[in-house]
Amino acid sequence: MTKRVELGDFVEAFIGEAEDLLRTLSAKLLATEADLRAGRQNPRAVRDAFRATHTLKGLAAMVGVEPIVAIAHRMESLLRAADDAGGTTTLPAMDLLLRGARELDRRLESVANGKPAQPPPAELIEGLDALDRPEAQRDRGTATRLELDPSIAAKLGALEHEQIARAIADGRRVVRADFTPSPARSEAGLNITSVRERLSRVAEIVKVVPRSVPASEDAPGGLSFALILVPTGTDEEVADAAGVASNELLTLSGGEGARAEPDMPGALPLDAFDEDEEGGRTQRANVVRVEVSRLDDAMERLSALVVARFRMAKAVAQLVERGVDVREVSALLAENGRQLRDMRAAILRVRMVPVAEILERIPLLVRGLRRATGKHVKVMMDAGRAELDKAVAERLFPAIVHLVRNAVDHAIESPDERRAAGKPEEGTLTISCFERSSTQLELTVADDGAGIDRERIAARAGVPVPESDAALLAMLCRPGLSTRAEATTTSGRGMGMDIVKRIAVDELGGEMQLRTRAGHGSAFTLRVPLTISIVESFTFEAGGQRFVVPVSTVEEILELDRTRAVRGPAPDRRERVSLVERRGEVVPVLDLEALFSLPRADPPPGKALLVRRGGEPIAFAVDRMLGQQEVVLRPLEDPLVKRVGIAGATDLGDGRPTLVLDLAALGGAALAGATTEPVG
Repeated sequence: MTKRVELGDFVEAFIGEAEDLLRTLSAKLLATEADLRAGRQNPRAVRDAFRATHTLKGLAAMVGVEPIVAIAHRMESLLRAADDAGGTTTLPAMDLLLRGARELDRRLESVANGKPAQPPPAELIEGLDALDRPEAQRDRGTATRLELDPSIAAKLGALEHEQIARAIADGRRVVRADFTPSPARSEAGLNITSVRERLSRVAEIVKVVPRSVPASEDAPGGLSFALILVPTGTDEEVADAAGVASNELLTLSGGEGARAEPDMPGALPLDAFDEDEEGGRTQRANVVRVEVSRLDDAMERLSALVVARFRMAKAVAQLVERGVDVREVSALLAENGRQLRDMRAAILRVRMVPVAEILERIPLLVRGLRRATGKHVKVMMDAGRAELDKAVAERLFPAIVHLVRNAVDHAIESPDERRAAGKPEEGTLTISCFERSSTQLELTVADDGAGIDRERIAARAGVPVPESDAALLAMLCRPGLSTRAEATTTSGRGMGMDIVKRIAVDELGGEMQLRTRAGHGSAFTLRVPLTISIVESFTFEAGGQRFVVPVSTVEEILELDRTRAVRGPAPDRRERVSLVERRGEVVPVLDLEALFSLPRADPPPGKALLVRRGGEPIAFAVDRMLGQQEVVLRPLEDPLVKRVGIAGATDLGDGRPTLVLDLAALGGAALAGATTEPVG
């Protein structure tokens, strides 16, 4: 039985394409605005923005997201006029266009979340129409004379009628081509997306109207698409792009044979936003979009193979104890381990996204904050070639947004204040990141503002003034703490830094640091794992139980000499603890047996794992190290079993869950006097 094609099947592809187009549009608009402020025009950026907007409008019309169509159509008209004028535009026009890009992004996000897109803001539409008034007042009546099926004509809105009227007024034709999906056409690489891309090179796409048709051999899915076009190429070129015969094109209106020349406004190759600087087209045929859920499934299956290998290794070890010759099996097991590591690396590479791509939306965010706060702020970003697992990136981005909001709203002073302090009126927000190791990313959000006022923060929190940056950061991350007396549209609700800590430290198992200097600015640094699915870990024993800790969080494995340890005070802790000296640094040593109420080891532990919390060292005494291996990390999401310092659980091959520890968080809680539930 043939499956009936549903329009919703195209929405996911639309979202992916639209996100790419919006990134291009935002980047080109921001580049154009920056050049305008510097007294220059940027014709190429204007043209690229026009092409991206045109293509986005066509895609949105195909899946029926009319609010996006309405905004994109008006933006396209402004950009077309600017392109016709050689890239000449104005700052008021750029202001409206950038606001339009933000509204497009919001509506696309709604569609991606399965929610209806909200109607366009009336103020934005009126502003765009006012700037494009001569174009908006063109006679639209001509378009109503189309020889068009009533069911299709009913789907044409005022925007499409306006586009058709303009084409007819310029002496161009309006034609219709029908495309019906089928298995044979799919095998030939023809689907509605590829047809639309091909047609955009030889025609303006006015509207793509999906139509239900009786299921037949020619239309097995019961779906067809009527494409209303204004050709810019020959009939043969249009027909070939649509996958139909030239005699199947239906002329709806306009002069016979009239066509725009290739250099006329309507004849732009509208997929050319993929061109490089030399004008050659970038090949996109070797790019395949894959749902993240499928990558998650592949990682789950790999995780099962990793656990199975643990079990095989344990079985081989038992055979060795019995005196069985397992050299050949051991060699196969070692080769299997190498193959699994290669497979893990390959899957992770597929899941990785450039950090630069994640940060592309930040300049547009800062621009909106500039308008809301009246501050002058420029953004400098350096992501290099750093990449991050998409699952980590999606969790991390909200934390970055909160840090950026705080920097613009709280840290960077107003132009008058900066002038009085002898600073440039324009503040600088710097976002930089790099891969600190093969397993960890370091990202810093810094500003050149006034720095953090410790006394004022302490007064708001009702506590003594913190002496160190680490103590100040801990205070800032208190839930509900806000430095504002009342909430504004950008801050004041006491949720910002608490959310950043929860994401970067609690959820991702990373670290957070603060450096601040009065009058010179602040810098927040986040260190997060590149991936949280399969991690390289140390396995050790304490109090008769096994534990696991990620290698990336351990700075050093110390040989612990109890005879040289002394009892003394540790930061943030009333009770005296064991202290050891390490290269001129005093390190508090905590016992996992005491923290987890486990049996005391005999003899006492001889090794310790050194980690850092806010730059300060903490060591944890362990009975013995068992080895290093890759483990599958299973986060503990249930609030009933989540505890401070426990990042998740794993299976080391014996079917028993083994806890994965976050020693930095555990040490912070222990030194602050927090309690930890006994384990087992």
